[in-house]
Amino acid sequence: MWWAGMIAMVVGEIANFAAYAYAPAILVTPLGALSIIFSAVLAHFILREKLHIFGVLGCILCMVGSTSIVLHAPQEKVIDSVKQVWHLATEPGFIVYTGIVLVVVVVLIFRYVPRYGKTHMVVYVGICSLMGSLTVMSVKALGIALKLTFEGSNQFIYFQTWIFTVVVTGCCLLQINYLNKALDTFNTAVISPVYYVMFTTFTILASMIMFKDWDSQNGAQIVTQLCGFVTILSGTFLLHKTKDMGNATPSDSPVFQSPSHTNQRRSPEH
Repeated sequence: MWWAGMIAMVVGEIANFAAYAYAPAILVTPLGALSIIFSAVLAHFILREKLHIFGVLGCILCMVGSTSIVLHAPQEKVIDSVKQVWHLATEPGFIVYTGIVLVVVVVLIFRYVPRYGKTHMVVYVGICSLMGSLTVMSVKALGIALKLTFEGSNQFIYFQTWIFTVVVTGCCLLQINYLNKALDTFNTAVISPVYYVMFTTFTILASMIMFKDWDSQNGAQIVTQLCGFVTILSGTFLLHKTKDMGNATPSDSPVFQSPSHTNQRRSPEH
């Protein structure tokens, strides 16, 4: 069972990696919330974890938000070479964004992690989310290079492809390190939604700057995508906040206890 789960995770991550080569990051990243829905449903049937009515509502919100994003997502730009991605990555706007991200991450690691890392989860999650936005941009570039290589146009003869590979490796290692520290220090139920929100927000911002995904869209389409994203966030938080409610029995919950019943439990002689 363990190996089956591990293989399923690897296959899922490979598919997620491939998705960035065929669709905009502004579409792929928010749809990661769908994994939360499947996890909740499978846990209900396989692990016998009861899904609370608010959990069901959270799943519905995630599906509605995902549908809105898919229906109004921008079209993927046609890219014939990894050099085109490199040109986008070296434009002034994205260089400024990358510089700001690196400076903030360095300040967080050397100044705030030693002081506030154990007490403020936003420090660890912020590092992971900021570096995650750069990781996704590099993953998309590497995915495009692999896709073009499989189609017969070898992209690994260009040094840009190897630079993207090094960036992906370094950013992933940094993310894993600080995400593990966050999970070891804070409650997973709190870390997961906060990390999803921050990671997705910075990734959308980075994609908007680098690939200019919204240049070809009108205001109504952009607003609809943002509304879909907010809807997914609402469903994600609702799922995580109520995930343990379904396992509580009415007799165990204070909501179903009258004051007299509470007094009887405290004073057996009465």
